[in-house]
Amino acid sequence: MFEINQTKVTEILLLGFQNPQMFNSLIFVVFLVMYILTLVGNLLIIILVAKFDSLKSPMYFFLTQLALSDNLLTTVIVPNMLHVIINGGSTISLSGCITQFYFYCVSQASECFLLAMMSYDRYLAICRPLHYTSVMDFRLNVQLILYSWLLACMITFMVAPAVSVLQFCGHVIDHYFCDLAPLLELSCTKHPAAELIDLIIGIPFVTIPFLFIIFTYVSIVITILGISSSAGRQKAFSTCSSHLTVVCTYYGTVIIVYLAPSKKQSFNMNKLLSLLYTVLCPFVNPIIYSLRNDDIKINLKKFIINGLKRV
Repeated sequence: MFEINQTKVTEILLLGFQNPQMFNSLIFVVFLVMYILTLVGNLLIIILVAKFDSLKSPMYFFLTQLALSDNLLTTVIVPNMLHVIINGGSTISLSGCITQFYFYCVSQASECFLLAMMSYDRYLAICRPLHYTSVMDFRLNVQLILYSWLLACMITFMVAPAVSVLQFCGHVIDHYFCDLAPLLELSCTKHPAAELIDLIIGIPFVTIPFLFIIFTYVSIVITILGISSSAGRQKAFSTCSSHLTVVCTYYGTVIIVYLAPSKKQSFNMNKLLSLLYTVLCPFVNPIIYSLRNDDIKINLKKFIINGLKRV
């Protein structure tokens, strides 16, 4: 995707998880099953929202985009990771490595922006209920979705070339995919320049959306506490509990990986934390939204029953 300059390295060796082959075979099966279930779960959410009129609301529209982002993220990472695991390590071309890094960043950035847009939707629904319908119309939904994806692509397009022109002193990465930290560790480029790339990713991708989410949820909590009845407070909180759970899980690991000083993290810890948001989060997100959402559960039952009738 990007022209590779100033380096003689043409291939990268991904070490993956340095475990006995029997254990690698076990985690290969576990991650394969999780990958398949992730694709199926997120596709089901997209199909249900497209099929049933009761799910055609801004909240579920954003949810389909989150499901699409999750599937993009896990598809960029997991298939090649499975190849690395089963072979005890695998090579990837440097251009392929940079390309994987680009699409990985796009999916990560879009996830951050989409979670921020979903928090804005919940803010309007709870804090400005009388204006919700007029403000959060179809046109604004489409604009927010387009802005999220376009910003993710544009910012990443500025970051990935900066990584691609780094000089690399070696070709071995102690990781299961082309993440930023191991690529910077492999680089001979001066340390301040390399760390600048880390900041370029961390501030627009993680910090700004996260601060926006905190602002919206502070307003939401203040509004909920002002509701007189306990039933009303519980109902208001239930409308955003799933989103809040996903935000805490996702941002908790991403902030540790990208905003904590990289030198203080071992690569084993980095790989473990990366598994949480590249494999676990996309896997549990459809489960969280399905189990905690009555509308999705009801329509999922209808979808399954209708499918069985056709069979």
